Amino acid sequence: MPEIDRNVLPVRSGGQALVEALKIHGTTHAFCVPGESYLAALDALYDARDSIKLITCRQEGGAANMAEAFGKLTGRPGICLVTRGPGATNASIGVHTAFQDSTPMILFVGQADQSMLDREAFQEVDFRAMFAPLAKWSAEIRDANRISEYVARAFHVAMSGRPGPVVLSLPEDVLSAPCTAPQAKPVRKTEVSPSPDVIRRLHTMLMQAQRPFLVLGGTGWNQNAIADIKSFADKFDLPVCTSFRAKDRFDNTHRNYCGDLGIGADPKLVKRIEESDLLIVVGARLGEMTTDGYTRLTVPSPRQPLIHVHPSADELNRVYQAEVAIASNAAPFARAVSDLSTPANVKWRAWRREARADYEAWAKPVTAPGDVNPADIWAWLTAHLPANAIIANGAGNYAAWLHRFYLYRGFPTLLGPTSGAMGYGVPAAVAAKILYPDRTVLCAAGDGCFLMNGQELATAVQYNANIIVLVFDNQMYGTIRMHQEREFPGRVLGTDLQNPDFVALARAYGAVGFHVKRTEDFADAYREAARAGKPALIHISVDPEAISPTTTLSKLRDAAKK
Repeated sequence: MPEIDRNVLPVRSGGQALVEALKIHGTTHAFCVPGESYLAALDALYDARDSIKLITCRQEGGAANMAEAFGKLTGRPGICLVTRGPGATNASIGVHTAFQDSTPMILFVGQADQSMLDREAFQEVDFRAMFAPLAKWSAEIRDANRISEYVARAFHVAMSGRPGPVVLSLPEDVLSAPCTAPQAKPVRKTEVSPSPDVIRRLHTMLMQAQRPFLVLGGTGWNQNAIADIKSFADKFDLPVCTSFRAKDRFDNTHRNYCGDLGIGADPKLVKRIEESDLLIVVGARLGEMTTDGYTRLTVPSPRQPLIHVHPSADELNRVYQAEVAIASNAAPFARAVSDLSTPANVKWRAWRREARADYEAWAKPVTAPGDVNPADIWAWLTAHLPANAIIANGAGNYAAWLHRFYLYRGFPTLLGPTSGAMGYGVPAAVAAKILYPDRTVLCAAGDGCFLMNGQELATAVQYNANIIVLVFDNQMYGTIRMHQEREFPGRVLGTDLQNPDFVALARAYGAVGFHVKRTEDFADAYREAARAGKPALIHISVDPEAISPTTTLSKLRDAAKK
C-alpha cells in the first residue's frame, strides 16, 4: 500500500469546515432562519444533525434572541445563523441585547458572493461596518482555509473579558470553496482572578465598615460562584442586593437578600445604598438602569468607598472611580472571598436585619385597580413554582410586577434583557425549554411585547417546547403611556392597541389558550396549562389603570396637571 502523507488534509467545503469548528468548540444547538446565502453550511449541518440540534425559527429577531438566551443560561456562545440583508438587520436586535447584557453569542451571516461585492448586489450590506458598534468583534471570512482560525477567535472573544456578541460574515463562494486547513483546538474560557493582595485589602476595608452592602450582577456566574458568594454573605452577615434584572444571583428568600436596584427600586433600599459606607459591587457594570441615570452614586467619585469587581479592565473606572478596582471574573472572586476567615462579630448585623425587613415589606403584594391583581398572581407563582423554574420576560411596565413580587430562588432562572428590548420573552423561553426540557419555563409578556415575537409560539409547538406564556393585556404600550401621561397628560397618541383574540391565536398555532379575567381564576388556568402537554398561553386582562405597583394612570395624569 502507498504511504499516507499525514500532512495532506482531507478536502471539504467551507461549510463543512465551519460545522466542524462548531462541533470542536462544543456547540450543541444552533438557531436559524434558513437563507440561500449559506446553503453550503446548512447542508453541512445536515450531516451533523445528531450532534448539533438546529432550531428553525420564524423570524431572525426570534432566532437571535434564542441564541442570546442560550448564552445567558450556559455561559457558552449561543449560535445563530441568518441570511444577508433583511436577515441580518432583523437579527441585530439580539446582537444589541447580547452586547448590553454581556452575553456570549456568535451570529453567522450569509453574504453575497465575493465577485458581487461593492456593487450593491442583492441584499448586500457591509456587515463589518454595520455591526462594529453592536458587537465585540465583526469580521468577514474571505478564505475558506481561514474558517477554523476565525471561528476559534470568535469563541474566544465572545467568552473572554466582558462577554459579548461576535458577528462573522460568510460569502457564498467561501462556504462552497474547498478547504484543506487544519482545525483549531477547542477554545477554553480565559478567566482573570483577584490577587491575594486585593482580597486582603478588601477584607481590611470590610472590617472597618459600619454599613456595607454587597451588590451582585453581570455575567460569568455559575452554580459554584453562586454558592461561594452566598457563603461569603453568610459568614459576614452582609446585606445583599442585585443590579437591574439580576435577581437570580442570590436567593431572594435568604435572610441576607435585601432587594434589587432595578427600575422603580424600593426607596428605602436606595436610601440605604446612599447611606452605606462601603459598596462591594461584583459583576455589575453600574450602568444607567442600576444607578437610575447615574444618580444613585455620585459621578465620578462615589461618596462611599467602592470596591468594584469586573472581568473587563475597560469597565473598571469607566464611570465610577473605585477605591479598589479588581479585574476578576465573578467565579474566582467569589471563591477567594468565601475562604476569608469568619469574623467573631460584625458591626452591621442590625443594619442587615433592618434592610431585610424593608425588603420583605416591599415584596408583599399591594392592591391594584380592576379585577386582576398582577401582584397576587406573582405571589401565587412564587408559592407554587419549583425553585429552578425559569422566567423569561421582555420589556414593559408589566415586568415591574414580576421583578417586585416574584422571588427568585435558584440560578439561572431569570431571562430578561437589560437592553430593554421588547419581544424577548417568547423566544428566550423557547430556547430555555429546548435546553432544559424537564424544567418549568414561563414567559411573561405584555400585549405589545408578545406581539413583537409571538410567532415563535409556532417554534415552541414544532419542537415540543412546552412553555407557558402569560400575556398581561392592558391594550396599550404601557411604559410609553406612563411617560406620556407624566409629560403630556391627557394627550394620548400612538400608545393604544387593538389586540387579537390571544386564546384563539394560541390555538391557531397548535398551543392551548385560557383567558383570565379575575385574579381568583388564575390558579385553575395555570394548573390546566401546566398539564396540557403542549405550549400554553394564558391571556390575563389587566385594567389599564394598573399601570405600575406604585401608581395609576389617573394619579399620574392628575399629578402632572398640578
